[in-house]
Amino acid sequence: MKQNMSLLDHCLPHPFVSVIVAVCWLMLNHSAELFDVVVAIILGLIIPKLIQPFIVNTPNIHWRSAIQLFFIVLWDICVSNVRVAKQVLGPTKNLHPKWFRVPLDTDHEHVNSLLAMIITTTPGTVSAGIDQERGDILVHALSSEDPEAEIQEIKARYEYRLLAIFRVQQGESL
Repeated sequence: MKQNMSLLDHCLPHPFVSVIVAVCWLMLNHSAELFDVVVAIILGLIIPKLIQPFIVNTPNIHWRSAIQLFFIVLWDICVSNVRVAKQVLGPTKNLHPKWFRVPLDTDHEHVNSLLAMIITTTPGTVSAGIDQERGDILVHALSSEDPEAEIQEIKARYEYRLLAIFRVQQGESL
């Protein structure tokens, strides 16, 4: 733990958790009355302090890049849903399922875990596992004409942004 913690760091050890706790309290109560807002603020201050010993390592992330990636993934999910619906409802002869491996540029566990999750979340692709020894993610695509293009798209749209979010250089580990 840091020796020279500011008063703000001491009162709000995890500001994001504080906001989530307060918002959840207000949503669970279906109320924004003064009493509920005060209770939400108090809970938002107390609960993160209570769980602070259990939060070992919270990564320092670049929030603007994280928000941009969130909207990119959200857009890709919407577009992929339409594309997959057309593929599934169309003739099966148009489906070209493929297995391929996406080589990883780092062994940073947050970057690689989130990349695998994003691949699985986007309809039409599923990450079957992260192979740390080989340094890649095994991916199954419902239909792919060019697996190499899919790999390059995954790396360009997601992996490079994840590296920027966690401020990781290629080849660097956690």
